[in-house]
Amino acid sequence: MAAFSTSASLRTFSSSLKLSPKTTTTSPAQKQLFFRQSIPLLSQNLCLAATGGAATRSFICKSQSNNRPDASTPTKVQELYVYEINERDRGSPAYLRLSQKSVNSLGDLVPFSNKVYSGDLKKRLGITAGICILIKNEPEKKGDRYEAVYSFYFGDYGHIAVQGPYLTYEDTYLAVTGGSGIFEGAYGQIKLHQIIFPFKLFYTFYLKGIPDLPAELLGTPVPPSVEVVPTPAAKACEAGATIANFSD
Repeated sequence: MAAFSTSASLRTFSSSLKLSPKTTTTSPAQKQLFFRQSIPLLSQNLCLAATGGAATRSFICKSQSNNRPDASTPTKVQELYVYEINERDRGSPAYLRLSQKSVNSLGDLVPFSNKVYSGDLKKRLGITAGICILIKNEPEKKGDRYEAVYSFYFGDYGHIAVQGPYLTYEDTYLAVTGGSGIFEGAYGQIKLHQIIFPFKLFYTFYLKGIPDLPAELLGTPVPPSVEVVPTPAAKACEAGATIANFSD
């Protein structure tokens, strides 16, 4: 009897409770927010749209990982060899001791510009221009670690920009970050080989993303050594021993 009474009470309570259905009206001017994330492409699209006659606005944010060459972009690796030689006639390098310490220290700056010759040392190609930021003095290795940002200028052909570690005591690899002229769209890396710091360096570019390099920039490189020097004609910038409008 008690169970029947309780059940009846619940039914009475239930019947007295009325739920009004919630009505949702969508105004023509209501703004809708849509967010879509695509995992395989690591991209994010954020679209903000307004209806009812208002202009549609969109904001798209994509991951840098999407910036990959398409099928039409050359992907073969081309090697380019050059020598960077400081002939002590450009006032380079300059040492700016911003740390105000007696030893090389974090924050010191080293702007520089040197001459660039072809790998076979028969042509003057242009110059380097850039800056090194001292990251760490390493006395046990008798050298320094720098972060370098600089460019190689090749006259009418354009330039190649690079960035990365510059060690005074061993070889390093830097990233090719871009270029201009025939080097537009270039990417890859460059090997820096110290011969005599900071006066003689040998570089090997591993370039992707550009058409075939012109023959006069190529050639069999002279093996790097302390004794290597450019040919007299290249050093004197004689006709036929430079590229067109070589950077100086």
